[in-house]
Amino acid sequence: MILIKDAQIITMAETNFKRGSILIKNGKIDKIAEKIAVKDEYEVIEAKNLTVMPGIIDAHTHLGIGEGGVGWEGHDYNEMTDPITPHLRAIDAVNPADVDISEALENGITTIMTGPGSANVMGGENMVIKTNGQTIDDMIVKNPAGIKAALGENPKRVYKEKNKIPTTRMGIAAVLRENLIKAEDYLEEKESNKSENKPFQRDIKMESLIRVINKEIPLKVHAHRADDIMTAIRIAKEFDIDITLEHCTEGHKVAEKIAETGIPAIVGPSMTGRVKVELSELSFKTAGILAEAGVKIALMSDHPVIPVKNALVYAALAVKAGLSKQEALKAITINPAEILGVDDQLGSLEVGKDADIIILKGNPLNISSQIVKVLIDGEVVKRKSD
Repeated sequence: MILIKDAQIITMAETNFKRGSILIKNGKIDKIAEKIAVKDEYEVIEAKNLTVMPGIIDAHTHLGIGEGGVGWEGHDYNEMTDPITPHLRAIDAVNPADVDISEALENGITTIMTGPGSANVMGGENMVIKTNGQTIDDMIVKNPAGIKAALGENPKRVYKEKNKIPTTRMGIAAVLRENLIKAEDYLEEKESNKSENKPFQRDIKMESLIRVINKEIPLKVHAHRADDIMTAIRIAKEFDIDITLEHCTEGHKVAEKIAETGIPAIVGPSMTGRVKVELSELSFKTAGILAEAGVKIALMSDHPVIPVKNALVYAALAVKAGLSKQEALKAITINPAEILGVDDQLGSLEVGKDADIIILKGNPLNISSQIVKVLIDGEVVKRKSD
């Protein structure tokens, strides 16, 4: 058992502690209180004058799929041969030995969502993993966690070069609708045949998509421009499916419309350059405007677009641009946990949850703060001297 003693504790739950302790047992948080008596069998981490908070969660990356420090051999983001590839699985592409995963861990990012890129209208299955483990199977928190979809410039560019649909925004929306209708019909036929004990020929693409139709997982829709955001919302309503808005760069233009739907937004990467038209209004202000309107937000790195290791820096810059300090911390802890559907395990320091914890010297939103220790599942996986 591990006792973290006498720390300032930011729980991201109901109660914080100016000075408190956390007892960890079997990888879980066993107790949080102002004082916990020390016993001989405890491994004690003295944390006086240090800050403890939940491990950081990045809700949108391509870690392990686009490996750091290698060329095309490690770039497995997109299967750019077919606009509809919902059956691709991130688990088959992520390399747990990716140096960028280790770097994320060293910087307090204990959980990430990773998955395919945005070349295709439907790109494949995402998953939530921890940043510590020997094999990808050891690291999984939730798989699948959603299916990637993309609107806007990326699919247009990729398939215009191939001279096939979609080459327009209308084409993207049409192809998306077409395949959601196919999934509905496939599900109806599958259930009918099953009830009548008839044979049924399975389709691996549709098998992935029916989980979206059944609301088991969301469609995670890449949408930068306001018009693409509204198309995503429109299609979600038409098919009664759950979606998340990924990037949401012009979300500030339609913040009230998004808030009315209850759809969450995973915002960013806000520190990249305006390298395409969709990013012409890129701003750290968007997160604050969305949160003020009542949208549940998380912040993303979109690694390797910007490095995942700087998650606390991006949160601090969002605060500088108008996001409240509390919302900024929520946007990298409990909010992404809730959006990804893993908040029963992660995102806050509460009894029964995984002991994924970072210990810092200084305020988390001060970019000069230093991470002293990182724990995943109650194991110290990074020390300052490492």
